[in-house]
Amino acid sequence: MARFSLLCQNRATEVKNRATMSSPDAVLQSLQAHPDGLNISELLGLHPDIPRRTLQRWLAVLVTQRKVRTAGAARARRYIAIFTDPHEHGGDRFPAHIPLSADSRDILAYVDQPLTARNPVGYQRDFLDAYQPNKTRYLSEPVRRQLHAMGDTGQIERPAGTYGRAILDRLLIDLSWASSHLEGNTYSRLDTRELIEHGQAATGKAAAETQMILNHKAAIELLVDNADLVDFNRHTLLNLHAALSENLLSNPADEGRPRQHRVEIGKSVYRPPETPARIAEELDLLLDKLARISDPFEQSFFAMVHLPYLQPFADVNKRTSRLAANLPLIRANLCPLTFLGVPEQAYSRAILGVYELTRVELLRDLYLWAYERSTQEYLAIKQELAEPDPMRLAWRQRIRETVRQVVLQADSNPLDVIRNSLTDLASEEERKEVADLIIEELRRLHEGVLARYGLRPAEFQHWREKQR
Repeated sequence: MARFSLLCQNRATEVKNRATMSSPDAVLQSLQAHPDGLNISELLGLHPDIPRRTLQRWLAVLVTQRKVRTAGAARARRYIAIFTDPHEHGGDRFPAHIPLSADSRDILAYVDQPLTARNPVGYQRDFLDAYQPNKTRYLSEPVRRQLHAMGDTGQIERPAGTYGRAILDRLLIDLSWASSHLEGNTYSRLDTRELIEHGQAATGKAAAETQMILNHKAAIELLVDNADLVDFNRHTLLNLHAALSENLLSNPADEGRPRQHRVEIGKSVYRPPETPARIAEELDLLLDKLARISDPFEQSFFAMVHLPYLQPFADVNKRTSRLAANLPLIRANLCPLTFLGVPEQAYSRAILGVYELTRVELLRDLYLWAYERSTQEYLAIKQELAEPDPMRLAWRQRIRETVRQVVLQADSNPLDVIRNSLTDLASEEERKEVADLIIEELRRLHEGVLARYGLRPAEFQHWREKQR
């Protein structure tokens, strides 16, 4: 553990240094995290400390070294990382560029053995029983300080979910794509953007892949829109699972419901609990402990550990845990954990360490590395975010309810619906200001934001046709 603490301190120093100084290696790592490549402007946004000419010179060197290739010309030129080692991208070896403690390497050595060399093991109740909220710590105090420093958005004191709402458009794309990618989804990030922003499904992709992306979008919106209301309880978790699993399970009755049957874990000797009564009992205990953890990062990491370990659902357990891990971060207005650039072979091994050894060190190292990458991606957004409109924030719920009513009452005059919705406001000036905000929302209404208002595409299309 002393070596691990030293590793964390060293990495904290590295993070601080990177905030003021980038390098060609840092640029290459950013490109490796974006398989579709980045243009000059996007790279400058990720590395604002690098002068444009210096960045261009570094990129030219990387191209000469055959570490990077170009696509497109002039302003459309993108720089794409070249993976010369098949294990670096999509291979089956734990990536060497992710720093690991000695404990993590021990776990990796065990889970890298053939199945026949690993001991079959069942669910260990002691693993959960031993954890005492706010006394037991999977993340040490230095590690938590490091994470808070990396994730600070400058909006910690604002109402829950303020930062998440401000970056929602970007978060929907990044987290939907990266989390789906960990499940083998072949959508590119550009495909994901087209689907989320314009409702355009990628050609040649399976329907299940499209559904998976859209389910992530719905689940993220559920978390962000209700950040000030939701907590870790059965209602939140079941509805989060329902959103992520919609139209993807062989039995639709399993959506949003604790599993009623046995499941097996592929490529693992771990066997989760089987009886519905035991699963329900363990889930209640897990959620009780989870809800009582005070630190958002400890709470986030606990969700990533124990939800997959219990396997409370028939499927979609890891996806549910990854989004649940973002709930405390979104509520605390911290940078989200998007999983951008996280290799599947690293994530799957880290989870195997929890399954088969009930050890968290490998997943903890990966969590730290992944969160550092996520915050680097969002540094430019943190610097450029405009201050939230206080009027829009104060009347957010009324605005959304009224927009919904205008669309659902497609045969009525929109202005009449708006006036009727605001009759209880005391001041004529206030009614006018809120009405203007509602009209602005209606003008910007499109398919990609319908879930925000509880609307369906057919309802939106019917309303649009009525306005012509």
